[in-house]
Amino acid sequence: MVDENNDARGYQQPAEPAPDLRALDRLVGEWEVSGDYVKGTSTFEWMEGGFFLLQRYDFERPEGQKILGIEVIGHERPFGAEPGENIKSRAYSNTGDTLDYVYELEGDTLTIWGGEKGSPAYYRGTFSADGDTLTGRWQWPGGGYEATSTRAE
Repeated sequence: MVDENNDARGYQQPAEPAPDLRALDRLVGEWEVSGDYVKGTSTFEWMEGGFFLLQRYDFERPEGQKILGIEVIGHERPFGAEPGENIKSRAYSNTGDTLDYVYELEGDTLTIWGGEKGSPAYYRGTFSADGDTLTGRWQWPGGGYEATSTRAE
């Protein structure tokens, strides 16, 4: 039998998106991104239902290479399983990259781990008091760069 919390296969459906994912609502909107490695725009919006946050980005590297991409951010829930503990994402770009991340927001600090939580490759940034600026740094073994995102008006 199908009810509002189970689908036709009998899998339990979450009633609403997890609170940790909803906390990423502060990313929704268009951002101007600047730094010494990439510049451009990034736009976040909720997918219908609110279980996934979508990002579209249009960046340019100093040598002129354009990087266009999309990212889907949310809790993994394969084939009727319970939602995963971490907020994960996968980004796809015009350069052929498929990049996996784990998002973690604690207070005003956003950490985006490259690959898995605890990775040596990550971004850590802090939101300004008004929430309109996110300032931080991408770092990985042997490199990294500063990046500032400012909410577009």
